[in-house]
Amino acid sequence: MAGQITKLEIQKNNKERVNVFVDEQFAFACTVSVALGLKKGQALTDADIARFKSDDERQRAYERAIFFLGFRARSRTEIERYLRGKDFSEPAVAAAVQRLIAEKYVDDAVFAESWVENRQIHKPKSRRALRHELRQKGVRSQEIEAALDEVDETDAAWRAIEPKLRQWRGLDEISFQKKAGGFLGRRGFGYDIVRLTLERAWSQLNDPSESDWDTSV
Repeated sequence: MAGQITKLEIQKNNKERVNVFVDEQFAFACTVSVALGLKKGQALTDADIARFKSDDERQRAYERAIFFLGFRARSRTEIERYLRGKDFSEPAVAAAVQRLIAEKYVDDAVFAESWVENRQIHKPKSRRALRHELRQKGVRSQEIEAALDEVDETDAAWRAIEPKLRQWRGLDEISFQKKAGGFLGRRGFGYDIVRLTLERAWSQLNDPSESDWDTSV
């Protein structure tokens, strides 16, 4: 499609992008900033057009990734999967991810630490469960283990179960152990942690001094 630029037209649905026509035929689209460096009558080779297309795809992949990151932090693998799902080429995906890493928008070590911290605040889980979640997101083992280093499973299990105790107060011991044990098991806690946590919880539920558990009020 080598030839001369015959028209530069701002897109109707996106004023930040420009359609470029070569010899009256659509050749490629680009950002306004790139279009400012073009002009009618300018000759473009096939290699020029291919380069503009490639550069534009990389820019669009980067912008799409920034949009994706606007909802929450993401791992490198999550971004790569997302961009591939939007049909960006592998070179465009790789270029966008490398740019994000260079600009500190993506850092799997920081992501893993943040993920674990958030989980421990809002939905405490075991190391095993957190490790599985982070592996699913493509985080490397070294970064996962560093993020899990400070996790106290005994504390995490108690914080997971404590908000549930009021609603389980009327259960007999067997029913309580089944209900609470299943809950902690689904959070990934092992037998020893579950046993100790259930003993503590059952003791608290049956402690007469815990007046705030009175459900008759």
